[in-house]
Amino acid sequence: MASAAEQLAANVNWSAFSKAEELQKRIWFTLGALVVYRLGTFIPLPGIDPVQLARIMEQQTQGLLGIFNMMAGGAVERMAIFALNVMPYISASIIMQVMATVSPTLEKMKKEGEAGRKTINQYTRYLTVVLALVQSWAIARGLESQAGLVINPGIFFEITTVVTLTGGVMFLMWLGEQITSRGIGNGISLIIFAGIVANLLSGFIGTLEMARTGAISWLSAFGLYALVVVVITFIVFVERAQRRLLVQYPKRQVGNRMFGGESSHLPLKLNTSGVIPPIFASSLLVLPITMAQFNAANAPEWLTETVRLLQHGQPLYMLLYGFLIVFFAFFYTAVVFNPTETADNLKKYGGFIPGIRPGKKTAEYIDYVLTRLTAIGAVYLVLVCLVPEFILAQYGGNLLLLGGTSFLIIVSVTMDTVAQIHSHLLAHQYEGLIKKARFKSPRS
Repeated sequence: MASAAEQLAANVNWSAFSKAEELQKRIWFTLGALVVYRLGTFIPLPGIDPVQLARIMEQQTQGLLGIFNMMAGGAVERMAIFALNVMPYISASIIMQVMATVSPTLEKMKKEGEAGRKTINQYTRYLTVVLALVQSWAIARGLESQAGLVINPGIFFEITTVVTLTGGVMFLMWLGEQITSRGIGNGISLIIFAGIVANLLSGFIGTLEMARTGAISWLSAFGLYALVVVVITFIVFVERAQRRLLVQYPKRQVGNRMFGGESSHLPLKLNTSGVIPPIFASSLLVLPITMAQFNAANAPEWLTETVRLLQHGQPLYMLLYGFLIVFFAFFYTAVVFNPTETADNLKKYGGFIPGIRPGKKTAEYIDYVLTRLTAIGAVYLVLVCLVPEFILAQYGGNLLLLGGTSFLIIVSVTMDTVAQIHSHLLAHQYEGLIKKARFKSPRS
């Protein structure tokens, strides 16, 4: 059953969009910011030979750089100033979330409300700078290790690369915050979304090119597009799925008036961990591939054999990929959702689940339900992410851009952005109703 908010959103009067000037300004600001981001992905780092870079990137599309390139909208293969994208910020955010569960200081700060949230956000920014400095220095050293790639290698090139890439990360982090506050949707998510969408087009065109040259049949090509539609529909269905636990609030009398006695719902998403498990799993698996590709001449035999077994479409890769997705689904759900804290909040405000004793029993029941939901969500993530792997095993690595992780991010960000547009339109309609009511009210 749809919630009251979903029912209101379904009844939004889209004709009011033309009158919602503030919403239009927010959308135009968001589009303009994304255009600035896309322009930055075409500005290359100084001191790089573009011909040599293109040759090297063709050999490393299966490694960690391939995943970063997908997230960055092709900025890595061009080694642009936005090559790191917002990945250091995402890593810093995840680290801070994990630390908040194990550090009493951060946990207390998290409960302080808006002031604590601002302090944690500031710590996240500092950690982002540190991660960006380390990653940009590693990229600079990796570029210098490739013969003929850097025109003038040395300390000056390393400093220039570190400053440029770190500055790019900080600019994108600031741009994402501006989109969140002055635009529409989550800025960081929209930046990743724009990069993936820009890269997906080449994936679809590449599939048509394979069909034209006879690498695959036209029937297989259209079958792939049909599978994409099915996968997106399945993702939308599961991402909207919730288990709503009934929460009852007792009646209480204040003076001569009776309050409470209402019922509400505690929504638990089927996929609480979101898109984090596939990203973590794929990044961990392709790390040895990337290391071997950067040191192909000096790599030991066991590492070369491991790289061969961990290529996309190989049975060992798919088995480990599925196992890691399940592991990170349970791990990240445990990080972002605390049943004990939820049960304490319900008890604090007098709420209880019918048939369950408040406090510890409620926390155990919520944990029991959440564990079952996470198991189903983990299976869903494995299916969505492994179906493209089976396709890669059949047709080859040119369809890497049609991965399940890309569609998970696209669908999640699209649904969140559309929901915020609905909220703005509803607010605009309510404002119009309030103005009409004031205009028609009789004078006292």
